[in-house]
Amino acid sequence: MHLSKLPLLTPQEVAERLGVSTATLSTWRCTKRYPLAYVKVGRLVRYRIADVEAFEVARLQEVAANDN
Repeated sequence: MHLSKLPLLTPQEVAERLGVSTATLSTWRCTKRYPLAYVKVGRLVRYRIADVEAFEVARLQEVAANDN
């Protein structure tokens, strides 16, 4: 499917997926703390699924054998 045909996610959907609050997402956008791309549609904020997935992959941490 072409990226432009994929639905945009709401901040609520992304917050639930990442296990954070919508206020945290807002803080990340304002402070640019994390590079999670978003789309502005008028006053609305939306997220592309590909950007959310890329953010998740970038945040993956490898666990060393001696880590608990």
